[in-house]
Amino acid sequence: MDRLRAMELFLSISQTRNFSETARRFGISATGVSRMITEIEEELKVKLLLRSTRQVALTESGQEYARQLESILWRIKELQTNITAISAAPQGLLRVHSRVMFGLGVLPPLIAAFRKLYPEIHIELSLTEAAVDLRRNQVDIDFRISPPAEAGVKRRMLFQSERHLVAAPSYLERMPALVSPEGILEHDCLAYQLPGDEYVWTFKQQDELSQIAFKPRHVSNNGIALLELARLGEGLVLMDDYTVHNDVLQGRLVRVLDGYRISNKGFDEGMYATILDTPIIPAKIRLFLDFVAEHVAGPELRFSAHGKPAGLDVAPLRT
Repeated sequence: MDRLRAMELFLSISQTRNFSETARRFGISATGVSRMITEIEEELKVKLLLRSTRQVALTESGQEYARQLESILWRIKELQTNITAISAAPQGLLRVHSRVMFGLGVLPPLIAAFRKLYPEIHIELSLTEAAVDLRRNQVDIDFRISPPAEAGVKRRMLFQSERHLVAAPSYLERMPALVSPEGILEHDCLAYQLPGDEYVWTFKQQDELSQIAFKPRHVSNNGIALLELARLGEGLVLMDDYTVHNDVLQGRLVRVLDGYRISNKGFDEGMYATILDTPIIPAKIRLFLDFVAEHVAGPELRFSAHGKPAGLDVAPLRT
């Protein structure tokens, strides 16, 4: 018995509940499918299917067997793909997902420069603020601002970052001086949209924490929109330090309450490249991760990477 083929046939039947449909999928007879399933049951000494003239149902053992087979067969397919990728030149589609600010401000020039080195790798870039499931959404690399919490993934921290509270000079000139966290209640605040109705910024000074709830002037689920509103003098905004670094240097924005660490979530944020935890990392994923890390990883590079022009000079990397 071809055990792997038998497993694939059983998993198909568990999904279709139909011997004839599975036979069509695999190009064999329904009788052949039935015989292989019977051989599995005889080898395992357990009944997996309940068959009648009208329907096919899974026993409790069959349901558990199908559940575990789905993961096993996926890993086998992934292993075959990875082994093939090692012997072939780097090529194919690389699906990348990123948070919007990093995806717009950092990735485009890197992707353009990467193409010059590896023209046969084609990148599909998706930008959303929502979390993605790497396997379900078929994403190869996800750039996140928080460390991944789910099982079955690997992470590579590119850099740690802090949040800076900033505002336009024109706004600060007409508002009360801001000398303590409680002072934000006298100011217009621009908030990133999060689940729930309450908006809270947490201020940390040494070991002391204070949480200030406020009513925002404007709310958005997009960091680019909030940044532009701040530049227009609409209020205080809390942004990742690397995204406002150039604005502060050029005087478009001013950092306030710089004696505090401030966050709207937690204090372990940064940029994390997240991939599936597979035995072998495909070459296209490894090469792109190494390339991005070379240009943005570390406390200093993160400031120079954001907003870098597309004419990024690159030299071929060792592979």
